Amino acid sequence: MNIQSEIEFFAELGLVDKARFVLRVAVEIAEEAKTGAAGSAEVARYKFANELDQRLMRYAYQLLSEDPQRPQDDVVIRMLLSARADKNAERIVHSAYRRVLNTFESFDTTVLLNAP
Repeated sequence: MNIQSEIEFFAELGLVDKARFVLRVAVEIAEEAKTGAAGSAEVARYKFANELDQRLMRYAYQLLSEDPQRPQDDVVIRMLLSARADKNAERIVHSAYRRVLNTFESFDTTVLLNAP
C-alpha cells in the first residue's frame, strides 16, 4: 500500500466524507480485533484497537466541528498505515483500512457548522 497515494486520496475527500471514512475504519478495526489467538495477546489486541478507535473518533469529532487544531490529513493516514513493530497490530489496521477503501463511496458532502 502506497502511503503517499492514500494521503492524496484522503486529502481530496470533503470534511463529512473524511469523518465517515475514519469512523468506518474505526468500526472495521474493532471487528478485526475480535479475531485472533486467545490469551494475553487478546488483551493487547483489544487495548490497541480501543486506543486507535478513540483517536479516530476524536479526529472525526474535530473534523465535524471544524477544529483548526485537528491533525493534518497526512498525520492520520501515517498513523494508520505506517509500519509497526507489532505485526499483528499492523495486520489489524491494514485489513480494516483495505475493507473500507474497497467499499467506500464518497458523496462529496460538506458541512459548515461555523457559518455566519
